[in-house]
Amino acid sequence: MMQPTYILAVRTARRWAIGLTVGAASVALPGLLFAPRLLIAQSVSDLLSAGDRESVARRPSAALGNYERAVKAEPTSYVALWKAAREAVDLGEFEKNPETRTALYARATDYARRAVTANANDAEGHFQLARAVGRTALAVNPRERVKYAVEVRDEALRALQLHPKHPGALHVLGVWNAEVMRLNGFSRAVAKAFLGGQVLGSASWAEAIRYMELAVTAEPNRLVHHLDLARVYRDAGRRNEARAAYQAALRAPLQDANDDQYRKQADEELKKLT
Repeated sequence: MMQPTYILAVRTARRWAIGLTVGAASVALPGLLFAPRLLIAQSVSDLLSAGDRESVARRPSAALGNYERAVKAEPTSYVALWKAAREAVDLGEFEKNPETRTALYARATDYARRAVTANANDAEGHFQLARAVGRTALAVNPRERVKYAVEVRDEALRALQLHPKHPGALHVLGVWNAEVMRLNGFSRAVAKAFLGGQVLGSASWAEAIRYMELAVTAEPNRLVHHLDLARVYRDAGRRNEARAAYQAALRAPLQDANDDQYRKQADEELKKLT
């Protein structure tokens, strides 16, 4: 039996509409497949920006939270990893609870190691690893510190190979030399036996001063450079220069998360300087 004309027209229109829908879906499908990746990338970028804003505002806890969420979204994000390491060290430095401090330094070290794995050819990851391991070392007694000494020095030197004027790496090497020189005779003898004399034997007050002065030159407005330079001058017996460096620390603007504490330390240590 012949189908009515209007029924054939309806069926034809329906087939035409279905064809359009399927065709549109096949065109849109690749975009839909890539959409989650785009959303993740956008999310990581937003989290990094939020972390940066908190870091500039000197709120390390909030900054770390954003960076850690970025790491969770993209576990191999080099930038998120080294920035998370930075904030974790900042939080740990003045943490009064030893267990919490140790945990923060462990997190920082883990993030920094992962950053170096993600990108071994950028200085920042190596610097943050040197900094995290160095802070871990400074939080333990002098005899335990020596086991960290080689890695701190190696990572800071690697950062300088990649970025010869990296202020943070220069600072780390200045402090490294000073801390070796501050070891008493017995501890230094143990350290040399443990590490071999060559590495620790390269340390000197002259090198501590040289590196710290270079850090100040590279970043003249950073309070912590002036503070640690003052301490090196003081312990090397150069009191007048120490006094000037402490005064420079007190004049420096507040930029970093712990600058309030650094300024307080500078003021207290300057008063004690004779």
